[in-house]
Amino acid sequence: MNLDAETDLKLERIIDVPRQLVWECWTQPQHIRQFFVPRPHSVTACDIDLRVGGRFNTVFNVDGNEMRNNGVWLDIVDGKKLVFTDAYGEDWKPAENPFMTAILLLEDADNDKTRYTAIARHRTPEARLAHEEMGFFIGWNIVVDQLVEYAKGLRR
Repeated sequence: MNLDAETDLKLERIIDVPRQLVWECWTQPQHIRQFFVPRPHSVTACDIDLRVGGRFNTVFNVDGNEMRNNGVWLDIVDGKKLVFTDAYGEDWKPAENPFMTAILLLEDADNDKTRYTAIARHRTPEARLAHEEMGFFIGWNIVVDQLVEYAKGLRR
């Protein structure tokens, strides 16, 4: 995948969780609620219709404030790739103030681990810079750490 250094941010890690379990965590609302925002913030609601054009809606509690994030799935490759954006809502309704498109790539790694790649694509260099300054690398790494911790508790 070609990245644009001016508008894209990328996080890549090898995590000690099997790819299929990472996929389950990312595609089921009860799991998303456990890791998707850095603690002490929380996901208070999640609604997923896992199909291209289907909804990926979340509600966050951030310091006592409710933040609604409505989005849509753009691409889904079972077990390997999820692409979602807040540029549209379900049934391709355009959003008033879109922020980014996220791409999650999952690949098998040695010893039942997963190569986890998360890409945040922005419309402008300014939006990318704002996201980086908001703490993209720290926040998204915390989310991955929370995902690993949670998924290890689910291992069969």
